[in-house]
Amino acid sequence: MKSKSKLAKFIPGKRRIRRGSGDADDGMPRITNDSVAQHREEVLGKARKFIYPLRHSRTRVVKLSVSVVVAALLAFFIGSCLELYKFQSTSSFMYGVTRVIPFPVAWANGRFVSYESYLFELRHYMHYYQNQQNVDFSDESGQRQLVRLKEQSLQQAIDRAYVSQLAHEYDVRVTGREVNQQVEIARQQNRLGASEAVFNSVLKEFWGWTITDFKHELRMELLDQRVAAKLDTETPKRAQAAYQQLRKGADFAKLAAAVSDDVTTKASGGKYGFVITLTNRDLPPVLLQTIYNLPENKISPVINTGYTLEIVKVTDIDGTKRQVSHIAFNYKDINEFIDPIKKQHPAKRFISVN
Repeated sequence: MKSKSKLAKFIPGKRRIRRGSGDADDGMPRITNDSVAQHREEVLGKARKFIYPLRHSRTRVVKLSVSVVVAALLAFFIGSCLELYKFQSTSSFMYGVTRVIPFPVAWANGRFVSYESYLFELRHYMHYYQNQQNVDFSDESGQRQLVRLKEQSLQQAIDRAYVSQLAHEYDVRVTGREVNQQVEIARQQNRLGASEAVFNSVLKEFWGWTITDFKHELRMELLDQRVAAKLDTETPKRAQAAYQQLRKGADFAKLAAAVSDDVTTKASGGKYGFVITLTNRDLPPVLLQTIYNLPENKISPVINTGYTLEIVKVTDIDGTKRQVSHIAFNYKDINEFIDPIKKQHPAKRFISVN
């Protein structure tokens, strides 16, 4: 036992504890819940002086970023207004802006007329005259012509706004499917070029249009026709009355001379003064399609071509050639329906094109 006590004094780290008192040596710290909480608070307190500045910096960065974005948007909006309303820019960039932001160009009968609709009309006129007629809009003559084109385009945009209001009031619609059907008929008759590439090239060369632009224009024209057809109740009655007379045996040529609205053919009993072929461009596509589905000496029902109601008779078939007579009934012009509204609720323009 004595040898063990002598050996123990050479073992490192051993401390002699006095027993009996129940207390640790004076040099040992006492670990309690209070001491742990105090130590944690000391550590967190030292960290806060780094955390708070970081939080403050992030807040400042966010506020600064928002301020920069708001200022940029405000500057962009003010610049766009100057370009459109003061300088009347027709650039592709500003046209793109009007297609995203609905800047108004006029106020018509309680509704805004979009600046985009005005530029859509004006830009394709300008493209045609610049590229096909070699008009220089920077010289004096070109400036005068540009003023006329601006007036024409602005009035057309306003008129179409009135037509759209009538279409809404009378529940007249033109669907995308109907537009595509018209395009397909025209393609079958080779009116749009021999291929898609040729058609796209012609649109771009003559009007600066894409196929989407072409369909947009076609849709607006169809809407004009549908609204006129909806409001013009007299013309369909005249056409149906003539058709019933033909079914009862009336002479086609005599009836054409008496009631047809086509002044160039009524004197000849409605006979076209030319031979009709599938490549004919003087007749509406739907009329040409009906002619080539009609047997010789048969009379068609009333055909709606959009601007007219037609009754046709194929008098001779020679291969792909046709001799045809027709009786035409012209729909009233759309202006007959929108002019009274324009007088009662005149448009207010936001730009002066003169």
